[in-house]
Formats: sequence, C-alpha cells, structure tokens
Amino acid sequence: MLHIKVFTFNPIQENTYLIYNDALNAVIVDPGFYFSSEQQVFSDFIQKKQLTPTLLINTHCHLDHVFGNKWVHDYYQLELWAHKDEIPMLELAPASGQQWGLPFDNYTGNIHLLQEGDKICLDEDEFEIVEVPGHSPASICLHYAPQKILISGDALFRESIGRTDLPGGNHHLLIKNIKEKLFALPGDTVVYPGHGPATTIGHEIRFNPFLQS
Repeated sequence: MLHIKVFTFNPIQENTYLIYNDALNAVIVDPGFYFSSEQQVFSDFIQKKQLTPTLLINTHCHLDHVFGNKWVHDYYQLELWAHKDEIPMLELAPASGQQWGLPFDNYTGNIHLLQEGDKICLDEDEFEIVEVPGHSPASICLHYAPQKILISGDALFRESIGRTDLPGGNHHLLIKNIKEKLFALPGDTVVYPGHGPATTIGHEIRFNPFLQS
C-alpha cells in the first residue's frame, strides 16, 4: 500500500509530495522547499518514519517545483527523472528565480527521461506516466491505478486548472488533455495537485468551471 505525505513549501505555496510504501521506500515528487527550515522539516519526517528515498521526479520544471532538486540530489544521492521537453524550463528556472526575487542553486546533474506510457516503479508498485501538456510544454501526471491516485502537478486543481500564460503554455491543449486523458480515469480517483487541496476526478467533471462543456 502507498502512503502520501504532502508538504506545502516556499513563498508560492507549492505542494511537495513524498510517496512511500510499507517497505519504507519513497518517491519524492516536485521538491519545492526553498528555505533551510523547510529542508529540515522534510528530512526530519523522513528520518522519523525511517524512509529511504529512491526516486526524484518533476511533474514539470517551473521554478517552484524544482527549488529542492539540487538539495535532494546532494542529500539523498538521487538523480532527476523528468520529461525531455521540460529540460529547457529547468535551465530557465534560475533566471525566473532572479525575476521573482527567489534565487536558488539549480540541479545540473543527469536527467532520466520520462514520456507518455512509461512505468516508473517503487519496488513492485508501478506509476504510469500521463502527458498533460498545456500549463508547461510537457507536464506529466503520475497515475497509480491500484489505489486510484493521480499526482497531477499543475495541470488540474480543485475547481481550477494550471495557468497557461507562462512560456510554453497552451490553454486549448491543456483543456483537451484534461478532458481526454484525466477525465477518462475513474471518478473516485483522488487528484493530488501542485497547489491547494486534493480533489477527485468526479468532482472536477461536475464542478470545475474551466472544464464544463
């Protein structure tokens, strides 16, 4: 069984996810910790639970989702997994940080590439990669069918969607991908977004004002 711990970090209030199994191995998704105090909160939880982080994944590479990549690499010796078309976003992130008054040290190590339909494993548990571009050039979601879990990044929020006015954004494409791919999932699939509270696919089909026909 998988367990999900969410931390809300940095001035942009991004959700960092730690997904772990009963064997106490863990996946880190979108490490958004910016301050050393946030790094401490994160590492303290891992130590308290006696977890072993084994994977580092970015759903997309806007700055608030990648602040902690380098620290995770240095502290836990993990290399990054991301979509190849998000690499330019990752490379631009420090400049965005300067513009927002949030300078940071970027991850520059090896990147393992993910694409639509790939399976990424935490021991025997498989996450399927779903491409949902539109908020950024190649946003991905992580779908774990056995427990009906979707880590949606900034594609889909509770009664909202990711903004599409940033570089590489495409409003029509985002709407199309959500409706065709995410809304095809079971209605009781729990959606864990990059910002804000969790929701379900069924709730968003019924109530999301951006996605009504």
